[in-house]
Amino acid sequence: MTFREKYYQWIDPQQLLALSQNKGWSYVIGWAHRLTGVLLLLYALLHINTLSSLTQPEIFSRKAEMFSGPVFVFLEWLLAVPVIFHCLNGGRLLVYELFTTRYDDLLRSWVGTLSIVYLLLLGYFMYLGNQVVSPHFFWLTALIIGVLATYPCALKIRRSRGSFFWKLQRVSGALLFVLVPAHMLFMHLNPAVGRDVETITERLSQPMIAVLDAVLLFCILYHGGYGLIGVMKDYTADSRAVKVISGVVVVILVLFGLQGIALVGSF
Repeated sequence: MTFREKYYQWIDPQQLLALSQNKGWSYVIGWAHRLTGVLLLLYALLHINTLSSLTQPEIFSRKAEMFSGPVFVFLEWLLAVPVIFHCLNGGRLLVYELFTTRYDDLLRSWVGTLSIVYLLLLGYFMYLGNQVVSPHFFWLTALIIGVLATYPCALKIRRSRGSFFWKLQRVSGALLFVLVPAHMLFMHLNPAVGRDVETITERLSQPMIAVLDAVLLFCILYHGGYGLIGVMKDYTADSRAVKVISGVVVVILVLFGLQGIALVGSF
């Protein structure tokens, strides 16, 4: 039985309540991982669409001003909950799947503890709102940590019998494990980094940052799209419907990907 079958064999919407008594936290975390993954993919598409208005500074400034109110700031902080949970739990699944190491109680404790630490740290920086950090130093450090986290996973994946697309999904997940929390932290160290048109334009005009944003964009869309299609396959028995829905998902993600690349390349 494969890891996917072992981990998701009990995930059935019609038996969710009954299984909670038998499977405990396993089914809760399994469902939470899927739901947060879908939520984050939808947010990524919305984020791309919002940033595309950078070519029209007045429109972007109005949107940024609307999202700068206390309610939206709190919602931005709240968004970190699914982000950090999905990343850390994804790392837990990679450890189990690739390294056949499963200490669920210990790893779940680490996921919970590190999530709380990250949320408090992010909230503190958002409260200060006056931090200044060099984009090159920050992202070079994040990239080095990301590569160090991805390298052992890539070695394990290379020896596995999974398809190229399966392997790429795992490699992108390992890289996003570091880069996505880093991106959110960087965006909130100083509010101008994510809201001021001139600051954003200047950052995107730097070749290293533009390349990193393009890599991050590809990894998010591919990883999220692959996961979304996988979830859909689990609940769609008709093979033709699977192909049609998969095709629609791919087309939508490619269109958003091209929109994001065009934005990055326009500066």
